Amino acid sequence: MPEGRDRLGFQYWRAYNQHMVYFDGFVQKGDWNCERWTGYETDGLLDYAFEFIDEPTDDPFLLFVSPHPPHYTPFEFAPAECYEGLPERFEFPDNVGSRWADETHEMYRHYLAMIRAVDKMVGRMLDHLDRQGLADNTIVLLASDHGTQGGAHDVHPWQKKHPYEESIRIPGIVRYPGVIDPGTVADRLFGMADFFPTLCGLAGVPVPRTVEGHDLSAMLLGAVASGAIGAGAAAQAGQEALLLMNFSKYYDWFEDGAEWRGVRTTNATYSEWLDGRVELFDLTEDPLQLRNLADDRGYRSMRSELAGTLRDLQALRGDELVPCTAWKHWLDEQRRVVRNGYGELSHPESIPDWSLLS
Repeated sequence: MPEGRDRLGFQYWRAYNQHMVYFDGFVQKGDWNCERWTGYETDGLLDYAFEFIDEPTDDPFLLFVSPHPPHYTPFEFAPAECYEGLPERFEFPDNVGSRWADETHEMYRHYLAMIRAVDKMVGRMLDHLDRQGLADNTIVLLASDHGTQGGAHDVHPWQKKHPYEESIRIPGIVRYPGVIDPGTVADRLFGMADFFPTLCGLAGVPVPRTVEGHDLSAMLLGAVASGAIGAGAAAQAGQEALLLMNFSKYYDWFEDGAEWRGVRTTNATYSEWLDGRVELFDLTEDPLQLRNLADDRGYRSMRSELAGTLRDLQALRGDELVPCTAWKHWLDEQRRVVRNGYGELSHPESIPDWSLLS
């Protein structure tokens, strides 16, 4: 991808779009040429990351490293050493049925092996920051873009895209030596859209006015719990509900049939599907989401309240629960984003409007 709006300001570019070749795979370097890494993907991407970190400069930097594992691949999943000591069969949670039992045992084994490779990758990154003298002045965030069903709720183990905890819960681990105390646990709702503004808050830079989400840096710094900020600011540091959504039945193109919207609060999940299904789970009483309470009279008030919350969150984003193919006009013939819920965007190859950062 050449430099321009769709590069989102990134200058060093080693990227690919959803190939599943984990060994000796390839990246695009920004000039339409591809280059292969040597060995497993986590090591190959680290080589690029270290190359970037080691560039001679005193400027602050932002580095985004995104390994594809632990996704499914039709090829080889992980290095042999990552399977050492893993069992062939596993004990599953009660919400994992028998429909995909054999596939789920196999999936768990591959998934854990890939997680081991990612864990080693994170360790090597932290060690490199130490060696370069950067650890004490670098914020490290470990996160993901989604979970995986793992056979829960009779969904295929490699599937996601469902309003269940297995799909929507992701890790959110932040390290900032001397600023965030080790072992700090934040129990407020934290959505993916909050990562960017929160990192801005931790780094002491303004949040661009085009960015969604909340700056929850005060929560990570412990200011809310300690009373170091006022009650009004404390209320702004949290949120009552997060918007959940799925558009397409397919992974990277428009296919109708799996559209839903939902909300997650601290104690419940609520979702509405385009086909008419409604699901409501009390996460305090039923953390594995085994009992759908949408038609339970005792939860009528909660259902009504969460349905209203969902409408409010959709309205903030100009969102509707409509067939996936209704959003095709958001992309051009090259699948570049040219529109969002607020209207048309600048041409994909135009120079970014840096005034939007203010």
